[in-house]
Amino acid sequence: MTDFTMTKDADGIATIVWDCTDKSINVMNMEGMRQLDAFIDSALDNEAVKGIIITSGKKDFAAGMDLNVLAKMKATSGDNPAKGVFEGIMMMHNALRKIERAGMDPKTNKGGKPIVTVLPGTALGIGLELPLATHRIFAAENPEAKIGFPEILVGLFPGAGGTTRLVRKLGAMGASQYLLEGKLITPTKAKSAGLIDEVSSEPMKDARAWVLSASASDLVKIWDAKGYKMPGGTPYHPSGFLTFVGASAMVHGKTFGAFPAAKALLSAVYEGAQVPFDTALRIEARWFTNIIMDPSSSAMIRSLFLNKQALEKGAVRPADIADQRVRKVGIIGAGMMGAGIALVSAQAGIDVVLVDQTREAANKGKAYGETYIDTSIKRGKSTAEKKKEILSKINATTDLDLLRDADLIIEAVFEDPEVKSNVTKAVEAVIPKNCIFASNTSTLPISELAKSSLRPEQFIGIHFFSPVERMKLVEIIKGKKTGDHAVAKALDYVRQISKTPIVVNDARFFYANRCIIPYINEGIRMVSEGVSPALVDNAARMLGFPIGPLQLVDETSIDLGAKIARATKTAMGNDYPDSAVDNVLFWLEGQGRIGRKAKAGFFSYDEAGKRIGYWRGLHDRYPQMEEQPQLTEVQHRLMFAQALEAIRALEEGVLMDVREGDVGAILGWGFAPWSGGPISWIDILGSPYAANRCDELQSAYGDRFSCPNLLREMSEKGQSFYGRFANVDKVT
Repeated sequence: MTDFTMTKDADGIATIVWDCTDKSINVMNMEGMRQLDAFIDSALDNEAVKGIIITSGKKDFAAGMDLNVLAKMKATSGDNPAKGVFEGIMMMHNALRKIERAGMDPKTNKGGKPIVTVLPGTALGIGLELPLATHRIFAAENPEAKIGFPEILVGLFPGAGGTTRLVRKLGAMGASQYLLEGKLITPTKAKSAGLIDEVSSEPMKDARAWVLSASASDLVKIWDAKGYKMPGGTPYHPSGFLTFVGASAMVHGKTFGAFPAAKALLSAVYEGAQVPFDTALRIEARWFTNIIMDPSSSAMIRSLFLNKQALEKGAVRPADIADQRVRKVGIIGAGMMGAGIALVSAQAGIDVVLVDQTREAANKGKAYGETYIDTSIKRGKSTAEKKKEILSKINATTDLDLLRDADLIIEAVFEDPEVKSNVTKAVEAVIPKNCIFASNTSTLPISELAKSSLRPEQFIGIHFFSPVERMKLVEIIKGKKTGDHAVAKALDYVRQISKTPIVVNDARFFYANRCIIPYINEGIRMVSEGVSPALVDNAARMLGFPIGPLQLVDETSIDLGAKIARATKTAMGNDYPDSAVDNVLFWLEGQGRIGRKAKAGFFSYDEAGKRIGYWRGLHDRYPQMEEQPQLTEVQHRLMFAQALEAIRALEEGVLMDVREGDVGAILGWGFAPWSGGPISWIDILGSPYAANRCDELQSAYGDRFSCPNLLREMSEKGQSFYGRFANVDKVT
């Protein structure tokens, strides 16, 4: 297999084309790097070659590194995997450094050949690290293209020289937003920021002209030039000191120390800034190796890249079902959820009929989308033309007859079984017999709702998370009678709107809410026991959760939590768990403290709705213990409360795939992304330790921490979840 090819022309320009034949976009692997290195050697050794252009045979340049390569580095390195990873990374460093130096004399910096990169489109990860090693970067005028380093989002950082080169080029402060935030920008903005050199309507033509006219000084990188000083200063320079102190504070302020890659990146930058360039590359490689060897990195790569990608490509889609792409969707209910679903559907080019009881309500739902797009236009992320195109797709109405040719219905009305039943019957009276009917319920069992349908095999749950336009996860729920056709339709629709689906079997609260509720409840329970509210919420944030459980319930509303508690108690009867949590919720509700919307909940708020601290009345009602529990104890209670519920969902067949359990948890409610998800987290702990810790927590706090039979069995056998259930390539 050949990922790179090289041709030479009469002008003496060697053109190396990157074109992975078996992939839709270029990704780098070790064999590809060796091919590129060999072509560079050949071109540099050939006196007839005056310069080199590296470009892509595809519409984009590259999506980054093939992450499976990193796993293979570890797996094939015997008893010393760290050594194998480090040597593999250094091989890439050496290859890119060869490009950078291009045959120059190490003392005079003369005698080199110009090497440039031409980017036809998107260039990410190693797809930007490689260009940064060349002497000039030309990008096509392509507003759809993205330039940047997204590695931090999957628990890594640029480890093939990108970190060192970008910091030396822009300074630590200038590089931070691209390295620490994974910010992706257009070629035009990348040029303005200094990431690339040229944006052109004819990049190959301009690149050729530059190669043929380049002087010896054009080839010398600023960090290889005599007298180089890092922009903004090094750590021991007065201004640089402030930069690095600020960067450290920013990283820990945003991550609470929960994400090892961010800390490792900062360490590589800090240490590398104080030494010569080639030494800095070795430091970067060592810190990158450190991260690759961290189990959290493997778990993040597996969940946020490999598993997420597999689910988006239809890994759990029923076989032998023809493409079910949605042409026209009817959305019943134009509230915030329905309006959000209408917006993302229209953005995907789907015709939308947005139905509500009154014209005013329907129009308000469409206006929600208009406001959202207007904000995007102000931020430069959309245009007036795009706004017109999207809004033209949404027909706000009260007329159910307009649904007669719809192929998918999504009901998003009030969470009341009777209301949903009436809507189901009214809509089924007009829609085609082959139309799929979906309920966007967050708590009500789909099998029960399907009893109102004439065609229960075509009835399914499609549970969106709020706000719809921002949340990437969609939970698809199979009722007892739901057929494969409905599942395929739901999956294809979710893929159309560019979100990530998980498919679960029907049960109260399905999967996501089933796990979120114990997280919230454990936090509330601890407050009732006298644990400091600040300790509860900050313990969660130090685990990587976006917000703590008390803040979360304030944001989602306390009266909603109380309502769900009452409904659950009615449905479960004697099986309903103890009421310690309910006592807190019902008391707050009775005080009129129903959350942020009322500017009163677990927190106090100012008139503008800004949190100003935990409400003093909590302490008066639930006095804090003089001796607070250890941080780890609080964190384990929060983590195990969720993880054990995920395991029980798998054990009961609600969750059908461990991949969906992990991806769903991270995308659905922000479960500690560094862990790879609740199931990956248990694997990191090891089943024997996890089972033993369950026993300790059960003894101390109650049966909600009892060890699931599945986990007990696996602990006795020394098994892991991904070892036992994985049907994908493992990253270990």
